[in-house]
Amino acid sequence: MAHITARINVAEYVFHRLRQLGVCSIYGVPGDFNLVALDYVRPSGLHWVGCSNELSAGYAADGYARVKGLAALMTTSGVGELSALNAIAGAYAEKVPLVHIVGTPPTYLQDQNAILHHSLGDGNSRLYASIYRSFTCAQANLTLASHAPVLIDETLRQCLLHSRPVYIEIPANMAKVIISASRLEEGIDTSLSLNEGSEVEQTVVKELLKSLYSASQPLIILDGWVSRYGLEQEADDIVRLAGFPVVTTPFGKGTANETYPNFCGVYTGAAGNSDFMRWVKSRDLVIRFAPMNADTNTFGFTALTSEAITIELHKFTINIRGENYLNMNTKSILRKIISELDPSRFAYDESCIEPRRLNMTGALDSPRPEASITQDIFWRYVSQFFHSDDIILTETGTPYAGGCDFVLPPNAKIINSALWLSIGYTLGASCGAALAQREMVKQGLRNKGRTILFEGDGSFQMTAQVLSDIIRNRLDLIIFLINNDGYTIERYIHGMEAYYNDIQPWRYLESPWYFGARKDDLEYPVFTKQVRTWADLERVLQSEHIIRGRGLSMIEVILEKDDAHPLLKRQMKIAKDQNGNS
Repeated sequence: MAHITARINVAEYVFHRLRQLGVCSIYGVPGDFNLVALDYVRPSGLHWVGCSNELSAGYAADGYARVKGLAALMTTSGVGELSALNAIAGAYAEKVPLVHIVGTPPTYLQDQNAILHHSLGDGNSRLYASIYRSFTCAQANLTLASHAPVLIDETLRQCLLHSRPVYIEIPANMAKVIISASRLEEGIDTSLSLNEGSEVEQTVVKELLKSLYSASQPLIILDGWVSRYGLEQEADDIVRLAGFPVVTTPFGKGTANETYPNFCGVYTGAAGNSDFMRWVKSRDLVIRFAPMNADTNTFGFTALTSEAITIELHKFTINIRGENYLNMNTKSILRKIISELDPSRFAYDESCIEPRRLNMTGALDSPRPEASITQDIFWRYVSQFFHSDDIILTETGTPYAGGCDFVLPPNAKIINSALWLSIGYTLGASCGAALAQREMVKQGLRNKGRTILFEGDGSFQMTAQVLSDIIRNRLDLIIFLINNDGYTIERYIHGMEAYYNDIQPWRYLESPWYFGARKDDLEYPVFTKQVRTWADLERVLQSEHIIRGRGLSMIEVILEKDDAHPLLKRQMKIAKDQNGNS
């Protein structure tokens, strides 16, 4: 880390704090109001990741944060920050800790209500900040040097506490203003005044243990916010020690160790096996870790369970069969339960795990080598090449549904979007995830794995410029581009042959060269291949490029446009009925 002096400027203070919190890279696009602040990125020990546009930069920061725990994005006022707003909204919806730093006009011009460029011409310099209040959990406008350190620290604290984006404005004339660096000698306090050690907490611990011991037909459901709340270890310990049947939601895919004998797959409600759904509904206890109850994650809310049998564990709230306990430190409570847990007191019969076969796919039959690739087999088939510690991203639509079929090795991480669902997100997020992984491996914080993206052709066209950012930063990435000739997910909702679900066919595999990749670069190899048959795919999966994951590999998988994963078809039928399109 760069040396911290007794007094530094405002921009340096922000960057040093980010560095202390584990951020090593900042994403963004330069603009006249943030240029002075950008001069201090590298001197503060941070890497600047210049991106092709602000939306892609926001997506990349989101992906970086989901791997590393915090990310930062820098844009200029107005045109820059509004271009990134879609990404910030997605991060807010899906609880991603992201610091958006905006270079704004000088304070003296703001005070004069001057009509400036990048504005609506009305002299209102506070408009964009007012918009961002709806998409961030805390905001800071650094107009006073004396208040800046406290404002910065408190805003970052809220970002960490709530795992959501925050908004920091650095006016152009404030970036170089000197302030005290004394607060940097101490870390940011993320403690809260909670009911730790209280009578209420003791009651909750007793109630939870009582529920665990008395249940004869229990089930654990792990959801996607387990990692946002920092509950990965606690969830794994309880799943392992209790031995209760465990499923994940699609958003929670990757949060369970799928090699455990009590793992029962992904629960998809009415879109899945009806017998298994009835089995779930017959439980006498369902423990839902960090639930996200959106229609897409619960298949039109059909995967929700009765309040009378359900315990929901949120970050600061625990709901026990309809009774809410607030201001709880759920992580601390779970640690207490794990330390006291006595497996000999469980009332459940391990035979209750037997119905897992209803929800688990059997052994995969080898398809005929010369046959065309189809979605019903592809996702399980490709799972055979996954390694422990791989980071796997699945785009909204076909890949999101297909990813439910993945058979994951331990410590493989899934990144997807289950609520905001902005197509094109994961190409940008893969840029951030790959860089975060590289940094963590170098720091000894993570075992080496590959970053693997499954991206639809329509989604790729939304954010294709990200490929330039990937190549520029020489990121190791494997892309499976699912080419099914348009918006297949939309076709199944409405308009199978509708013109508006068609897209322009691109020569996708030529894009790395257009974006500046070198064909003779031995240090950063680029490998492209189109596959149509299972034999084609098998050869690719066995190639050194894919096994090692070094450089950029882009595999175009050709599928029929009306071919969709069976789960997606059923899910889109639910969505179609919900939208009144039947």
